[in-house]
Amino acid sequence: MNPAPAASAAPRPPRSRRRLPLAVALAVTTTALAGVTMTAQAAVPPPPSGWSLMWSDDFTGSAGSLPSSANWIIDTGTSYPGGPANWGTGEIQTYTASTTNLAHDGAGNLRITPVRDGAGRWTSARIETVRTDFKPPAGGVLAIEGRIQMPNVTGAQAAGYWPAFWALGSPYRGNYQNWPGIGEFDVMENVNGLNQVWGVLHCGYAPGGPCNEFNGLGNSRACPGSTCQSAFHTYRFEWDASVAPQQLRWYVDGQLFHTVGQNQVGEPYWSQMTSHAGYFLLLNVAMGGSFPNGVAGYATPTASTVSGRSMLVDYVAVYRRGTSTPPPTTPPPSGGIDAYGTIQAEAFTAQNGVIVEACAEGGQNIGAVRSGDWVRYDNVDFGATPPRDFVARVASGAAGGVSGLVEVRLDSPTSAPIGSFAIANTGGWQSWRSVPGNVAAATGRHTVYLTFSSGQSADFVNVNWFTFRR
Repeated sequence: MNPAPAASAAPRPPRSRRRLPLAVALAVTTTALAGVTMTAQAAVPPPPSGWSLMWSDDFTGSAGSLPSSANWIIDTGTSYPGGPANWGTGEIQTYTASTTNLAHDGAGNLRITPVRDGAGRWTSARIETVRTDFKPPAGGVLAIEGRIQMPNVTGAQAAGYWPAFWALGSPYRGNYQNWPGIGEFDVMENVNGLNQVWGVLHCGYAPGGPCNEFNGLGNSRACPGSTCQSAFHTYRFEWDASVAPQQLRWYVDGQLFHTVGQNQVGEPYWSQMTSHAGYFLLLNVAMGGSFPNGVAGYATPTASTVSGRSMLVDYVAVYRRGTSTPPPTTPPPSGGIDAYGTIQAEAFTAQNGVIVEACAEGGQNIGAVRSGDWVRYDNVDFGATPPRDFVARVASGAAGGVSGLVEVRLDSPTSAPIGSFAIANTGGWQSWRSVPGNVAAATGRHTVYLTFSSGQSADFVNVNWFTFRR
């Protein structure tokens, strides 16, 4: 979908694009801090009483290894496939999957490191969670938390550094034109080595709207005690659905510094950003762009900007309060397909319009998939406990602007979808990516259909396998 731009402005994708806020009138420290090696905590903090841990990553991989592909998708290049250039923010680096830019340090931290080459070109890294279902339970609270040290650089040497820890509404994945309506929570942002943390909400429409786009509804403060650059601090965002009106809250080291209420956003905008399946999390260090340029008052980075200062991430965790423990599951009876096992796409019972071809990952995949095609899988057993989402291994070499939906339907190819996700070019027809999509409750045995829909007639996806997850 390509919504019409508000007024005469072009659609703008996510990330803060604020003008110079009043808080930036604070003096900037001009003496660069000496490099400091920081150690990680022993483990992700256990949840307090009444809370449960929904998901986490403690980044305990071996030195020089990439983050877990089960947890994270590594974004590469200068845009999403078919998305706005320079990630829509004017940032000038190219994201890579190189361990020069992204790697565990072997001491319990993930390092995201911007690097400038001899020709003046910058590279860095950006990752996003595979899961897209982070939201509070009905009447409960969601907390997104990370313990992070910002790049240890200040003054003129820090011009253009833009570290961030944030969340985007799940409908953005594969669409890239529906921001800011789907919502964005900036848990932590920082620019130009300032001893400031910004917390920001983006919502509604742009420009203007209930969230004052392209600025967002934000606030900032200095990091408590040690500066943001010289030490780890804990950045936390809470979405409290246990109160009326609901609240969004931002903390640093347990100190509240920003709150936005449901009544400030209003309808239909609050529902637009809260009624979808949930959010996915992102970590990145950009270089240059609208936010650091606006704060500095000139284009960044500059010749004085130093290369190679890392953002260190000790852990990321998502907690929930107000949830109950799901009932135990039982294995599916014999003779059916286990919904929670890997279902090979080419093992269909029947199909309409697809082909089967050799897969670069081994075995076979279904291909030449376009709008109106479907594949059928009989006797799929979900057991007594419904799934929370499904994941499909997909690839696309579709042309720019060509995308479509991968949908799950039960018992008929024309029944209403119980779940879906959007997919566009992934870099090639054998460039595989695991993409999740949330599903409505399903129990017992069903005929499962994967159906495919798009606003155009060209092929848009290949599928290797899919599975459901509790």
